[in-house]
Amino acid sequence: MLSRVSVLLTFAAAAAIGSTSVQAQDLLLGYLQAGAGPFATLSRTNDIAAQIAIDEINVRGGVGGKRVRLIAFDTAGKPDQAVIGLRKLAEDDKVLAVLGPFSSGECRVVFPAGERMGIVTMSMASSAPKLAEPFTFALRNTSDEGYLFSQLIKTLKDRKYDMATASVAYATDDVISKTMGEIVIPGMLKQGGVDMKLAVTFQTQAFDLSTQVAQLAAQQTDLVGVGAGPDSAIRLAQELRRQGHKGRLVGGSTIADSELAKRMGASGTGTLLPTTFFPDLNERTKAFNAEFVKRAKAAGIERTSASQFDASTYSIVMMYADVIREGKVSGDASQLAAERTSIRDGLRKLVDFPALEGPITFGKNGDALKPAYIVEIENEAFKLVGQHAAQK
Repeated sequence: MLSRVSVLLTFAAAAAIGSTSVQAQDLLLGYLQAGAGPFATLSRTNDIAAQIAIDEINVRGGVGGKRVRLIAFDTAGKPDQAVIGLRKLAEDDKVLAVLGPFSSGECRVVFPAGERMGIVTMSMASSAPKLAEPFTFALRNTSDEGYLFSQLIKTLKDRKYDMATASVAYATDDVISKTMGEIVIPGMLKQGGVDMKLAVTFQTQAFDLSTQVAQLAAQQTDLVGVGAGPDSAIRLAQELRRQGHKGRLVGGSTIADSELAKRMGASGTGTLLPTTFFPDLNERTKAFNAEFVKRAKAAGIERTSASQFDASTYSIVMMYADVIREGKVSGDASQLAAERTSIRDGLRKLVDFPALEGPITFGKNGDALKPAYIVEIENEAFKLVGQHAAQK
């Protein structure tokens, strides 16, 4: 007769085999989530969008009869943790591809690491110029800030807004904020014929911006460019109005918080920014947005709308599913290297993929070529004032 211990071990082994068998039927995707850092406000709901996409895929039978499953690692917005997370997802969890990381600082170290490991990483937000260009496994479902800001300038001109002079205020302790303040905003405005008068700097965590704004107020300009995350942009806007500055605030997608208009209040009136997602664009975007808001509320997060980064995350999942289906990817561990390469090659060949944001094609530099929407804050809400097709 078998001992009680032997019987228990037999049942345990059978359960483990059964669990492994179930997991073997799943197609695993990794997710480098930024739960902290200067852009945590923008990244904290990306997982909701990813899960909406996964649920839509799985309710239709998955991909090739297999369910898609997401395995997350919280990088806390730190580049060193992002590399650790990538290694875990790629080597321990053996995922097929990775969503993220979020920030340009993280992408700077994750993209070369992903190239060495032979696994696709696709950021939903990084927009510092040319970060993905040197690599074949690195992609970004976002557009270069230079391109987006150039579309904002077109809209300024089309609408005949005052733009003879400008100043810029930016954070120096974050990669993309510094890039925006030192390169993108002044460079694009000068190309647009705008006279740049002055620049002021601050730290991301700075609460009191009165000294910087006093310099801006002493030399009033038509435009004030902001290179920072949304929290700093809100403090800047409020201080500008408190000190009587009348200039229009303009920024890049780094401030594209879906709640920015509401959070800025009256101080934000006239603020102009580019985004790659507008929730009221069509019936599909409206349906996604309604589901997103519902799920965010259930998670205890109040949102009036999904952001471009949420929409981008949703579309990354959908693009992965599409190329996995087309490439007949099995998820078999013995075929992992070849199937990861197949996913990369499939993504690189996508042309006008019907994404939530609009048709997407990847450029040779690894960035998504996608439409740009220019929005203006009016009555504490976003109004669409410009729409530009993807430039190929």
